[in-house]
Amino acid sequence: MDAEVADFKPLTAEEAQRLRDANPALSPLWVIAAQVGAGVLVAVLALAWVREWSAAWSALYGALAVALPAALFVRATHRVAAGPHSAVMLRFAVWELVKLALSVLMLAGAAWLVDGLHWLALLCGVVAALKMYWLPLVVRPKLLKRN
Repeated sequence: MDAEVADFKPLTAEEAQRLRDANPALSPLWVIAAQVGAGVLVAVLALAWVREWSAAWSALYGALAVALPAALFVRATHRVAAGPHSAVMLRFAVWELVKLALSVLMLAGAAWLVDGLHWLALLCGVVAALKMYWLPLVVRPKLLKRN
């Protein structure tokens, strides 16, 4: 344990800037755009398969039930982090709960909001949008290999 503390050397401002330049951050808005794009793709596939517009609307609504609360979460948590770290973490946790509750409410209200709801198409839209959270893990290594 003492050897780890003794080997620690803080970065200079130039070293920190080079590290930030070498590891660019992906915007969370790309993930939200990918969620909406996945929802549109699943909606087109549902329309082609079932040949009913209600299936397409169900799939798109399922993806939006994930993407819209995520967009609200990003907007709320990307303010300047001011104050103690515990307050920042509390704000993050509260907005995560708001995001989850809003998604559940949107899914619960789907039966009343979407005419002729197709549950399987809705579920496919939700799953496709949720899978887009893995996008930064797949895209980021490719971005780093280009540099």
